[in-house]
Amino acid sequence: MFISYRKFYYLFSAILVIISLFGLFRWGLNLGIDFRGGVVMNLETSLSLNQVKDKISSLKLGEVTVQSSGSNKIIVKMKNIDEETHQKVLQALGSEVKEKEYRQIGPTVGKSLEKKSFWAIILAIIGIIFYVAWAFRKVSRIIPSWKYGLIAVLALFHDVIITAGVFSFLGHFTQVSIGLPFVAAILTIFGYSVNDTIVVFDRIRENLLRRRVESLSKLVSQSVKETYIRSLNTSLTTLFVLFCLLVLGGATLHYFALSLIVGIAIGTYSSIFIASPLLVSWANK
Repeated sequence: MFISYRKFYYLFSAILVIISLFGLFRWGLNLGIDFRGGVVMNLETSLSLNQVKDKISSLKLGEVTVQSSGSNKIIVKMKNIDEETHQKVLQALGSEVKEKEYRQIGPTVGKSLEKKSFWAIILAIIGIIFYVAWAFRKVSRIIPSWKYGLIAVLALFHDVIITAGVFSFLGHFTQVSIGLPFVAAILTIFGYSVNDTIVVFDRIRENLLRRRVESLSKLVSQSVKETYIRSLNTSLTTLFVLFCLLVLGGATLHYFALSLIVGIAIGTYSSIFIASPLLVSWANK
């Protein structure tokens, strides 16, 4: 029976979360210029990415991100530099490179915005718990309604931690930096994950109201079987679009699409294999 294997699902998720937390505590997230400030150079050249990177690396300017933005177009991001260093970069690149745009970017995520983001997340979590508790109040005779909301939030944290952990490893081993698109992706994952979990919970609520409950484990398992095809189809169609965006969307959307792919894939898994079994485990205790 589906729910009877829940300990294996818990073990698999625990391993993923522990590995993700290790990466986050060990290396953190590699913050990009959106957070730390820096300069952006839009270049037009026939040189390859590696050739441009090698020429700039010879100046020893620290972390430099070189991305393709189309045919013969390259975006270079690095820490703040003065005009003298800017000219040295252009000289190192040579006459084969034409600079189309040069701009300095200040840190757009300041302390005020960080504080507002923190409180927005806290209020969203509280709102989710209260809303789900109210929506499931009619089936609280078996499982207290507030537990549905709390489990939905636990599944949400599960998804976000693993997604952030993936980018922690990418940042350490491949120097992938995150910016505001990553923040937008995380907030999108918030909404998608909760929505996917509520779809499954809603079928459990319907079955609790319509059927005589002899075994909660069997009822939850049956409810998941009735909804998992819908969840998988919805996720697969979304992932198909995101993979197209990943391949064809260009450098600016590359890691935004990748973070959504990871988050939505994990969110679909947690809605089916973590959130629903947790209801049974909690009720049994």
